[in-house]
Amino acid sequence: MATRVLSVRIDGELLDRLRTHAAKRGMSVQDYIVRTLIRDDFDERLKASVDETERFYEEVYEARPSAGIR
Repeated sequence: MATRVLSVRIDGELLDRLRTHAAKRGMSVQDYIVRTLIRDDFDERLKASVDETERFYEEVYEARPSAGIR
């Protein structure tokens, strides 16, 4: 996998907070940020997948004929 460089300007206070969070996990700030972005991306993809699955099953149940059981 090819890597690229991304340069970001952030507030000093935010950088200090990121350093603290990264240090608690024994990570560099760079690794902490990358893992956070990966986790966020995974969460978004998982939510989209769950939403799509729910829509699929809603369509299946709506199209399913009723058995007359109440």
